Amino acid sequence: MEETVGTTDAETAVEAGTVEAETVEVGTVEVGTVEATTVTYPIAPGYQVNVRSGPSTTSKLIKVLPYNTRVPIRCQRRGQKISGPYGTTDIWDSIAPGQYVSDAYVKTGSDGFVTVVCG
Repeated sequence: MEETVGTTDAETAVEAGTVEAETVEVGTVEVGTVEATTVTYPIAPGYQVNVRSGPSTTSKLIKVLPYNTRVPIRCQRRGQKISGPYGTTDIWDSIAPGQYVSDAYVKTGSDGFVTVVCG
């Protein structure tokens, strides 16, 4: 049995019969970038807030946030109880690895956790 192959892109002949194939044009698909939106929360107006290495005022002072700052909250954990403009709480917000602020100074709209517990 002999196989015959045509010389065009459009068809191929074989002993069993003729199979017609079409050339399919593949276009370029433009894929946009997806930007993750990070939720940030405002620090209480009129306050400069201390950023600590852990969830207590005895933890090392890392830096001081300026007035009118917004912060992301990566995770939250319990720590020293603090009173501030948004009440008294033992919740501390991790704004970056090894950086915590008391939730009493962050307007989250909740008296409880608004994200995952720090591991």
